[in-house]
Amino acid sequence: MKNNRINRFVVCINNKGYEASLQIGKLYGVIADEQAAESGLLRVIDEEGEDYGYPTERFFPVEIPQALARALQTATRSTR
Repeated sequence: MKNNRINRFVVCINNKGYEASLQIGKLYGVIADEQAAESGLLRVIDEEGEDYGYPTERFFPVEIPQALARALQTATRSTR
């Protein structure tokens, strides 16, 4: 994964065709990418720890406490 920062989180609600990369109900980090957004995609850190563009309709945005977001950022960096 590139050294880009996760800026928000989403939950997968549809993994059809991407069963190996996405799990329904799982929280995923999203990296800001204006170009992807213009194409209707989110740049999501998937099951393999890689960031790929997936259609936005596969995910539901969630608000999480700032302390949890920081902890997840730290955990994500330490597993790379």
